[in-house]
Amino acid sequence: MKCEKLDVWKRSCRLSVEIYRHFSSHKDFGFKDQITRSSLSIASNIAEGMEKESSNEKRRFLEISKGSAAELTTQIYIGIEIGYIPKKLGFQWITELDNILRMITGLRNSCKSCNSNLNT
Repeated sequence: MKCEKLDVWKRSCRLSVEIYRHFSSHKDFGFKDQITRSSLSIASNIAEGMEKESSNEKRRFLEISKGSAAELTTQIYIGIEIGYIPKKLGFQWITELDNILRMITGLRNSCKSCNSNLNT
């Protein structure tokens, strides 16, 4: 399945765009680079995984995507605490990340069941 058809990919892309826009003029380049890269990594790994032939490879890239989402969650909490991200906005992003994580888990599980269906 093409990543462009997946709601989880679309939502991950939108979140990344929001984060890039929020930090576009930010002066702390280290933090800006880290948070934008982890946000970009979520959708990118979903896309890369969906292009893999093997279900195991698909699942591996979805796991990497989940790791990037956890990394982004951590950076958002830190950004809130140091005043880089308004609390309300940060918690909106965290809520969206929770939804994205659930969607990635569901997609990963569907890839696992596809693989077991091939073996029966």
